[in-house]
Amino acid sequence: MRLSLFVLFSVLSLSASSASFQADSTKKSDTTKFLADTKFIVLPVAFRLPETGWGGGVVGTTTFSFARDTIRTKPSQISFGATYTQKKQILFFVPFNIFYDNNRYYFNGDNGWFKYNFNYYGIGEDRVPEEKFDVTFPRIRLLAAKLIAPQTYLGLRYQYEGYNVTGTVEDGELSSGRITGSDFSRTSSLGPSILRDSRDQVFYPRKGMFGELYILPTSKIFGADHSFTRIYLDVANYFSLHDKLVLATNYTASATFGDEVPFSQLSFLGGPKKMRGIYEGFFRDKNALLGQAELRWEIWKFIGATAFGSLGFLGNENDGIRFNKAKYTYGGGLRITAQKKNHLNIRVDYGFSPYAKGNLYLTIGEAF
Repeated sequence: MRLSLFVLFSVLSLSASSASFQADSTKKSDTTKFLADTKFIVLPVAFRLPETGWGGGVVGTTTFSFARDTIRTKPSQISFGATYTQKKQILFFVPFNIFYDNNRYYFNGDNGWFKYNFNYYGIGEDRVPEEKFDVTFPRIRLLAAKLIAPQTYLGLRYQYEGYNVTGTVEDGELSSGRITGSDFSRTSSLGPSILRDSRDQVFYPRKGMFGELYILPTSKIFGADHSFTRIYLDVANYFSLHDKLVLATNYTASATFGDEVPFSQLSFLGGPKKMRGIYEGFFRDKNALLGQAELRWEIWKFIGATAFGSLGFLGNENDGIRFNKAKYTYGGGLRITAQKKNHLNIRVDYGFSPYAKGNLYLTIGEAF
């Protein structure tokens, strides 16, 4: 059973990261200041995970809007966090979401520096005994987008990661040197992105959709040491079946093209959002296709429950997608409403699979 680190990161990016994109024309009354509605909070954190032992640190976030924008412009947010663990791991992260000029421009970042360890289980259908590996890496993920139509943004994404593997299991597959990027890889990607958001609300949608499609070429021209291209599509739909019953569906397709894709940049299945029930990266290959559905039931006042299931497939350049080798997970969860106005929930999920022990996820906000 694993408690996901996502609980630490998600608290920092709640109010702005998933906000609905739509411009508004109602003016604020005070335009004499550059920023308005500024709030700042700093909190200590403590946690314990199987991968880390005990850990602690500090997290903080500031929310604000631009004074010359409209009263309905979505709030912007800049956050930070720094933690240290019993196993001498370091996590430093600075995510941000900025809405500017009446929501006409949207900027997003997921940046940080990490000294951590992960688990490796093989590539494709070939399974290997769990290999824990240590890694140090900076991560930069940036998006700059402009509203081009109602509820639709066109943008440019940039991603950078210097993935330095500092420790592997003796006689393991990663230590053999046969796996691309098992010692070091430098990824630098730049490409277009298009986003569409028609949800009726941000944190607990009852109808509408949210989707993003991006294409990210990684090239030595941008400073990478490997060349490949990723195409990624992520679409979520929401259907109100009853006043207190919502069906949410999510479809993800990820494909990587090229002969030099590092193992850390392959398409993954698993984790707190994409196929709950298995460790993130338990399954990885060049291509991945995922469909998942969740039934959300508001039982009583601030208490809710969910049931979910996922169906995933892997593939590569030879077979595309192996539909004859489906993977699946399933589970259920409890919801406790932490903020009634926006229906922001504390999420407690437990996922099962036939491949490994179950996984517990404790975080804030829905999986999709």
